[in-house]
Amino acid sequence: MRLGFSPNTLLSQSFSSSLLLPSLVFSLSNSQLLPHSRLHLQHPLSLKTNSSGRKSAIIRMHKVDHTIESTPVNLMAREQEFTEVNRNLYPNVEPYSAGFLKVSDIHTLYWEQSGNPNGHPVVFIHGGPGGGTGPSNRKFFDPEFYRIILFDQRGAGKSTPHACLEQNTTWDLIDDIEKLREHLQIPEWQVFGGSWGSTLGLAYSQSHPDKVTGMVLRGIFLLRKKEIDWFYEGGAAAIFPDAWESFRDLIPENERGCFVDAYKKRLNSDDVEIQYGAARAWTKWEMMTAHLLPNEENIKREDDDKFSLAFARIENHYFVNKGFLPSDSYLLDNVDKIRHINTTIVQGRYDVCCPMMSAWDLHKAWPEADFRVVADAGHSANEPGITAELVAANEKLKNIIKNKGN
Repeated sequence: MRLGFSPNTLLSQSFSSSLLLPSLVFSLSNSQLLPHSRLHLQHPLSLKTNSSGRKSAIIRMHKVDHTIESTPVNLMAREQEFTEVNRNLYPNVEPYSAGFLKVSDIHTLYWEQSGNPNGHPVVFIHGGPGGGTGPSNRKFFDPEFYRIILFDQRGAGKSTPHACLEQNTTWDLIDDIEKLREHLQIPEWQVFGGSWGSTLGLAYSQSHPDKVTGMVLRGIFLLRKKEIDWFYEGGAAAIFPDAWESFRDLIPENERGCFVDAYKKRLNSDDVEIQYGAARAWTKWEMMTAHLLPNEENIKREDDDKFSLAFARIENHYFVNKGFLPSDSYLLDNVDKIRHINTTIVQGRYDVCCPMMSAWDLHKAWPEADFRVVADAGHSANEPGITAELVAANEKLKNIIKNKGN
């Protein structure tokens, strides 16, 4: 049973000043209110005059929806200890160092560091694959506490060669993360990643569990066939039929048996204009479906041909090759390797790009991880409720680290 708020009260475009109300912990039966729900009070308040002439405050709220099983007892106790964690983005900071790391005879990666040079290291693993990083990615972390490391994966962002598919596999990227860690002389670090970043974050942590101090994962993508089919072969079209049409119509009817294969042909065409046309259509489809409510700024990213080509070509390359993973359930099968790592999973209830079934499967396989379902959000890390949970997750790990030092 959900708290009785209408959609209009749940959704608000203003999130610049939100206050965390204390956790509401209910001792009701499972058929009543979900336990451990959170409310966010948003300013400004407005006053409404009712028929009797009395004024009452209209409060806009955001609710994080937790299932009965979502928070293990030890994590509930830990959260009660840190009830006043910050949930707002930090101000932007500029890098104090940046450079390029040659990781193969072909590829060179861009990397940067910001925040506290002597702080706790955290590596930001971007989505896509092929999405690259940007300045706003630094704002999820307290710059006084964290040493914030961003890097662009092979072929993405400022890394070179641009949109290159050669020597570009999940295992190459895992090796790259280790090479970067060693290059920066970091013994161990925190991992933060969303969407494809959650995939690579899981794969890296399962390969090097002794190098990971904690994880924050968002919009879980396990790279299973049913997830790719859902988004690229017509499942999500049931929710976004208008956005689907332009993605579908680029492909002739006789090639629509597999859209991923049809787009591969065009994204790797000898004709650059055909490549760009396919890249724009691929990127637009994802950007139009990434938010619960349409985000025009995000959708406009399709107009950037350089971004779109890397984003579409590299994504398609990974999806055609099933993420280069040995089995469909590989990431779930190897959860035992990382079960001991303090982790928060953040998932938008109405995520169309990476539907909640994957986060739920990961939660069931890994109940020790703190599982956060944001009731009024889609896929993007920039949606208010997801942003709040991501910042709070980093704050909780920060407090755990601080307390260990005491």
